[in-house]
Amino acid sequence: MEVILYSKENCSLCEQAKGVLHKINKEIPLSIKEVDIYKDDALLEEYQIRIPVIVRNDEVLDEGIISENTVRKRLLLKIK
Repeated sequence: MEVILYSKENCSLCEQAKGVLHKINKEIPLSIKEVDIYKDDALLEEYQIRIPVIVRNDEVLDEGIISENTVRKRLLLKIK
């Protein structure tokens, strides 16, 4: 299951989000694609104050302060 993590360099919340995804990856196999919003003007405009943002199939699973429980529940709903 692929998820996209929209982030930027030197972002402590983004590092925490990566940790959450890696923890969830131990029970739900994930392919994590990290995208730096500062490398794309459209992404920067859309996500600049919202990062980190975790997306799967164009649906935002969580953003800002990432909740492990929220992301896990939303991923599990997509599996069923």
